[in-house]
Amino acid sequence: MKFFRILLSALGVLLLLLVLAIGSMVTTMDRTPYKEMPYYRQWKQLIAGVKADTSNMSGSLRVGWAKVNITPPAPTPTAGYGKRKGKEYTSVHDSVYVRAMVIDNGTTQAAIVAADLLIIPPTVISRLKPRLTKDNIPFDQVYFGATHSHNSVGAWGTGISALFFSGKYDDATVKRLSDAIFNAVTAAQKNLEPATLTYMESVDSVDIKNRLVGNEGGIDPEIRSAAFETISGKKAILSSYAAHSTIINSGNIVLSRDYPGVLVDSLEKGRYNFAMYMAGAVGSMAPIEKGTDDFDEMKNQAYGVQRALLSEKAVKEPARGAVLETITLPLPLRNPSPRLTMDLVLRPWAFKKAFGEYPVFVKALRVGNIIMVGMPCDFSGELVAGLDAYAKTKGMNLMVTSFNGGYIGYITHDKYFEKDSYETKTMNWYGPYNGAYLQEVIIDIIDKLS
Repeated sequence: MKFFRILLSALGVLLLLLVLAIGSMVTTMDRTPYKEMPYYRQWKQLIAGVKADTSNMSGSLRVGWAKVNITPPAPTPTAGYGKRKGKEYTSVHDSVYVRAMVIDNGTTQAAIVAADLLIIPPTVISRLKPRLTKDNIPFDQVYFGATHSHNSVGAWGTGISALFFSGKYDDATVKRLSDAIFNAVTAAQKNLEPATLTYMESVDSVDIKNRLVGNEGGIDPEIRSAAFETISGKKAILSSYAAHSTIINSGNIVLSRDYPGVLVDSLEKGRYNFAMYMAGAVGSMAPIEKGTDDFDEMKNQAYGVQRALLSEKAVKEPARGAVLETITLPLPLRNPSPRLTMDLVLRPWAFKKAFGEYPVFVKALRVGNIIMVGMPCDFSGELVAGLDAYAKTKGMNLMVTSFNGGYIGYITHDKYFEKDSYETKTMNWYGPYNGAYLQEVIIDIIDKLS
């Protein structure tokens, strides 16, 4: 009997320790309204301190561009679908690249970088940032985006979660990617030519759907583009669309740019000397897959987007003057709280252990009559329409892109916060009201740059 009493006592102690351990890792969701939180006041102070100069309305622009192949010399883990658990790709369907544009208005230079990656990895930004200085183009004047291919290079993530989404970390891969971005920006900087800028906007509602709530929700069907023509007659275009780059399914583990690669290649074979693509507000937005297999669907999606982009119905608005202004600011947030259930969440320290800890920021670029805002997330296409309309009241055209070099998960419309789904539960890491908060952040940036 004494033995059993000792055993039960030991089990009781172990159970207590287990409860305490779980309690140290888990808490309940903080639902304090965002305007009552310290991070909201911090953001207002940060944006108030920005002194934007949008006065250059009579000068001219110069632009240059370049691309660097980032196809690995040997298979790497494939970033994208968690169910692959970082498996290496089996073959190269099409090569992947970093593409860069550099824009100069005589007093300021800015760079735009688009990579054929799932996201712009924070680990790559950490390696790259010290190299982007006033001797070339400072980090704060470089705008980042990704094509969001779910079939591209992995091995750049840290923390436990990276083993599922990008595979085992490899420092050589991170170095190679950061070198490629730096080299693309440097090469583009050496090829500047006087150029004119035209904003282009067209609608493609037949190649995109709301994957979160179907027909109950909205979509962002607009293809937004910045088109340049140099004095020598060369043409370049940067385009953005909101449909996810998920045409290739998780069972098809090949290296590929997905449909943005087909789109870019087709544009370069036709009307443009250089094309680049950035994922827009892809949160909750999916492509409409039509075809006999993944690669047929990929072509049909790309050609559908291209038809709309090049349509005679596309709105074209030449830029006025040569305004070139950049903003890079920290993005204050509430403490991370990824959900275990709809109300129980991991504590911040446990989240950082699992996902790693990197700076989070928002980036913006005004060039001529276009304001680009880069968000550190899968930003929902349902949040864009009102922002787009607001920008137009200021005489501006807005392009919201995702994956700016930081990452905070999915930002969806707040009305779906209690929905038990992948985007609103598994990939919601920073609690409630972020749809409204980040919309306000973008409005503040529009006000500052217009």
